[in-house]
Amino acid sequence: MLSKQKLFALGFQHVMAMYAGAIAVPLIVGGALHLTPAQMAYLVAADLFTCGIATLLQIMGTRFFGSRLPVILGCTFTAVGPLIAIASTSNLATAYGAIILSGIFVVLAAPLYGKLLRFFPTVVTGSVVTIIGLSLIPVAMNNVAGGQGSADFGQPRNLLLALVTLLVILLVNRVAKGFLRSISVLIGLFAGTVVAYAMGMVHFAPVADASWVSVAQPFYFGKPEFSIMAVCTMIIVNIVSMVESTGVYLAVGKAIDQKVEQKQIVNGLRSEGLAIMLGGIFNAFPYTAFSQNVGLISLTRVKSRNVIFAAGGIMVVLGLLPKLAALTTVIPNAVLGGAMIVMFGSVAASGMSILSEVDLRKESNLLIAACSIAVGLGSAVLPQMFDQLPSFAKMLLQNGIVSGSITAIVLNIVLTRKQGDSVKGVNVSEVPQKVG
Repeated sequence: MLSKQKLFALGFQHVMAMYAGAIAVPLIVGGALHLTPAQMAYLVAADLFTCGIATLLQIMGTRFFGSRLPVILGCTFTAVGPLIAIASTSNLATAYGAIILSGIFVVLAAPLYGKLLRFFPTVVTGSVVTIIGLSLIPVAMNNVAGGQGSADFGQPRNLLLALVTLLVILLVNRVAKGFLRSISVLIGLFAGTVVAYAMGMVHFAPVADASWVSVAQPFYFGKPEFSIMAVCTMIIVNIVSMVESTGVYLAVGKAIDQKVEQKQIVNGLRSEGLAIMLGGIFNAFPYTAFSQNVGLISLTRVKSRNVIFAAGGIMVVLGLLPKLAALTTVIPNAVLGGAMIVMFGSVAASGMSILSEVDLRKESNLLIAACSIAVGLGSAVLPQMFDQLPSFAKMLLQNGIVSGSITAIVLNIVLTRKQGDSVKGVNVSEVPQKVG
């Protein structure tokens, strides 16, 4: 049984793992729409608050909502472009109206989507989990270099900071035991930030400028307005997120050695739909399962849902207290990148572990794994290759996880008729067909 202090530390470690991704979306969208500093501050605070609520809904679980898996929910990057486009051509109220209705669609469509899980045998699951890890590696490397677009991108000091952080994490994992080993990433982030401070790379101005209290207000940007095109666009965004979340649920199941059933995934997606509606009401964003935290579970071997419950509570508090939230932003990108290397690599290694249970000497399995991983990684590394395609196709194919998953599913249908392929913790043939 973990003490409250240990639960807080482990939960905070999960928050740090996903924090950069959580606040990146409001910063990008707010910057593109030229929002005022006060509006930007509200957007970040509302996003963190809703991230926390969404995670708590996912982890607690009821008869119809929540997967009860240790999954963190965060805003999806897939929504960035469409949200900016909708708000630019109409207004933010229309964007949030579309988010609310698309959330209702996810809740209603989740049971139907659950019936598609029979198309996720072992070779598909392993390929998808591997793609999740590999597609995140470029994100880690961008941070290692200082963050895409930063003035000091690729400077030796950034590479040094990332290396120091990585080495501390590896050292703690090698020599420490018990609780200290389980918070190795948090220790690495702290050590890297201390070194960065000594190098003059940590600045506390954002903390001084942030307000102490901010309460999320429903319809902060006005009452929602509705447009058929905007709603259809956001529904497509959320279909993409549903595919991505399925891969994350299966990856988490592998990380905690638990059988992931159809009902869990359906309830998890229903919970995401509810979170998306809350995002629209509080003027935040659509939410999806965050793959960043899967690697942390694999690395720390801490499988308790209470840790994720603590993480959700911490995010709610950070959303209400912007000054504390700003304190977490002082960690340099390079330090985060050093931690991301080991976390994202752990996800890819989990996928490879699943694939090791597949007979890759069989030509169909080899082709499914090889082609889907290649397509998924290629889409993640070079998304601009699809810039000339229609917006719908571009939205699907520029997401490496989705393009790789679609490739794996289609090839599995075409190349083999074998059903019931199973993996430890995920037996697709035994997934119950009755959905709550």
